[in-house]
Amino acid sequence: MSTMKSVRTGGVGTIEVVDVERPAPGPRDVLLRIRACGICGTDVTFLRMGGMPARAHLGGETVPVPLGHEPAGEIVEVGAEVTGLKVGDRVVVNPQAAPTGIIGCGGKYGGMSEFLLIENAEAGRSVAVFPDTVPFDVASLNEPMAVARHAVNRSGAGPDDQVVVFGAGPIGLGAAIWFKLRGVKHVVVVDVIPSRLEKALAVGVDAVVDSATEDVTARLTALHGRAANALGQPRPGTDVYLDAAGAPAVFDTVVANAKWHAKLVMVAVQKKGEIDLGGMLRSELTLVASQGYPTEIFEVTPELVEHQERFARLISHRVPFAEAERAFGLTTTPGAAEKVVVTLDD
Repeated sequence: MSTMKSVRTGGVGTIEVVDVERPAPGPRDVLLRIRACGICGTDVTFLRMGGMPARAHLGGETVPVPLGHEPAGEIVEVGAEVTGLKVGDRVVVNPQAAPTGIIGCGGKYGGMSEFLLIENAEAGRSVAVFPDTVPFDVASLNEPMAVARHAVNRSGAGPDDQVVVFGAGPIGLGAAIWFKLRGVKHVVVVDVIPSRLEKALAVGVDAVVDSATEDVTARLTALHGRAANALGQPRPGTDVYLDAAGAPAVFDTVVANAKWHAKLVMVAVQKKGEIDLGGMLRSELTLVASQGYPTEIFEVTPELVEHQERFARLISHRVPFAEAERAFGLTTTPGAAEKVVVTLDD
């Protein structure tokens, strides 16, 4: 039996690098050699739980989860019935297309492995080919950038809109890039970490606000002009707010600043908290939720290729697979890293 190394959740707050059977592709499958895999906040959630709660009939105990749903790799084996894909193709993956469960999110397989089986492999549905001009680490951003793109698509923002993004992590900065590539006139990023705000300017946003030290209302009014809510109370002229931070203070700030018919797109995972519904009423604020990437997973790939240098700035750390424990440690330490990509080289 051929084996490979794979990362899964261990005890609470820990990972395990385990030897598992290397999967063999069936006639409709392909086998990838993984070359890079990003770490996401969802991975960290599984880490903090020590896995995933099992179904009740299995006793309800927490079971280990193979991690990694942001992989990029190259095809090393192709099933006899697969068309449109060949050995040597470099591909990114749609983790939601796997019939045995979402890759790295409770499914049978995880992308943080030396090899990954793509079941029922189909170009444009389960994988997308990208050129060798794009490094694997940048290609691994495809999945999170699809999340960001869906949020931007949900916003409906147009060229004349003025936008604020809360949270300068990978999703927030990815959304900011997509807003600018969409032709949005003015994009502001708000965060509390100066280094993240510097990165926001480096990827091409129009302005940044440090909400720890600056008056957000005053800054947005200066940047986006003066408007009003439904009662005529003065508000900044911001058209669209996007929450990629997930902090309760973001909702409070948006409701307090929303002009008449402003829109708030929620892409960050929210904790439970109170919402000022009266404040929403006074601005007729539209709340739009954004989850996953119903159509965007491979729509983003050509633009990721075209603008790869811009997106590459989102990666703060590249860590070898042999140091996977350190990589996950970076992601669970507040402020230590923005985007960590684990690399698997020769």
